[in-house]
Amino acid sequence: MKKRALLSVSDKAGIVDFAKALDKAGYEIISTGGTAEILKKEGLKVLQISDVTGFPECLDGRVKTLHPAVHAGLLYRRDLPSHVQAVEELGINSIDVVVVNLYPFKQTVLKGCDFAEAVENIDIGGPTMLRSAAKNYRFVTVVVDPADYGEVIERINNDTMDERFRMTLMYKVYAHTAVYDSMISAYLASQLGINQPQLLSLPFEKKMDLRYGENPNQTAAFYTDYMPVKGGLGGAEQLQGKELSFNNINDLSGAIGLLREFTEPCAVAVKHANPCGVACGEDIFDAYAKAYECDPVSIFGGIVALNRTCDEQTASKMVEIFLEIVAAPDFTEGALEVFKKKPNLRVMRMPEIMEKSATAKDYKRVPGGLLVQDIDLGLYDKNNLKTVTEAQPSAEALDAMEFAYKVVKHVKSNAIVLAKGKQTVGIGAGQTNRIWAAKQAIEHAGDRAKGAVLASDAFFPFNDCAEAAAEAGISAIIQPGGSIRDNDSIELCNKHGLPMVFTGERHFKH
Repeated sequence: MKKRALLSVSDKAGIVDFAKALDKAGYEIISTGGTAEILKKEGLKVLQISDVTGFPECLDGRVKTLHPAVHAGLLYRRDLPSHVQAVEELGINSIDVVVVNLYPFKQTVLKGCDFAEAVENIDIGGPTMLRSAAKNYRFVTVVVDPADYGEVIERINNDTMDERFRMTLMYKVYAHTAVYDSMISAYLASQLGINQPQLLSLPFEKKMDLRYGENPNQTAAFYTDYMPVKGGLGGAEQLQGKELSFNNINDLSGAIGLLREFTEPCAVAVKHANPCGVACGEDIFDAYAKAYECDPVSIFGGIVALNRTCDEQTASKMVEIFLEIVAAPDFTEGALEVFKKKPNLRVMRMPEIMEKSATAKDYKRVPGGLLVQDIDLGLYDKNNLKTVTEAQPSAEALDAMEFAYKVVKHVKSNAIVLAKGKQTVGIGAGQTNRIWAAKQAIEHAGDRAKGAVLASDAFFPFNDCAEAAAEAGISAIIQPGGSIRDNDSIELCNKHGLPMVFTGERHFKH
């Protein structure tokens, strides 16, 4: 039999040189459509797929390679006499190399298309050939990644096409087609409005290896959505600094999630996945200065995210301390010059830092499964706010409570946040009971607790938090309400003339 290679690619990068190398190695080239035209123009002799099948391409190209002459040539086992005899009797030649990458479904959808065009860009023949060739990996060299062209030719020329390398190519095929099918199913689910599918397959692509995970004994990598998501961390551009770590990316995610609650100039500082300082200001310098004041100790070694362009003045203030990351929609040239003084500081430009997807999901891996939920994008309906005490909060207090409630939503539960105006003064995070969180926030605030508002991410099971708030001089409380002991807290607040508002909306973050 003649040595044959079938080439049919949508990504034409490197295909001409690869085909020439195959031709030089004695392979007869079979090709289809646009790939065949390009190879012919480069002076290569190309056998049309219809010459192999004896059947014309039809149905506007929907049927080209779906034929026994192709798939028998791919699938027959060269070590089984019965297979060899069968293809000889049928007059079918082997196909020994397959190079295929698929219709650009992803690119078609991303550029914006109607459903009909998307469907036409679902590849059928390509995945079928890849899967046939990969199944017969011991005898067929199958290439889906142009990055492998060089090594494949080298191994063909040196006769070093060992089984492990063939298995690696096989693995790449099934990983590629799995992601391709997952991408299509995800697109169809979005078109149908299916929120929680019965079968879930998530296509991701590795963006980078990480030095290690949460701890040095854990390996780690960062994967991004195969279909880019607006505002996703995969779209961030690192302008300077050391490589990102697992904890850096996790903390940056938390910082951005909180930052997106605010439209006015805002700065968010995060340490170990919890905010340690949040403030809004007249401009971004004012916002950062106030965020720093919230907790000058914890911000050291933390991550800061801004929702406005970082200017030279703000950058100069930032480099006074050690920070791991500064993220912002953009940076002035002056700011970037300032940051060069701290070459290890990771500076992340994120033009879409304020973009959030209403269809995004939150995934939490558990042993043997996956928890899936909608992203918590809500806060509360102002029409449902209910003042449950005799004392009424002022308009200023209501504004401060809204700010504090936006922050507490992003603090690990059990959580309490104290705020004055649009600046946090005390944060109690991740406690196993609510009174500890309240005491932590009050202790951290110190004298600043007097006159501050208090926000709780869930109801008060007892009146101890209300009592601690009253003793600290808190001016107003906002919490979801809903405890069977709500009246205990209401009575205590009435005793001290302390306004308390129920939102009816809980915001646990575990």
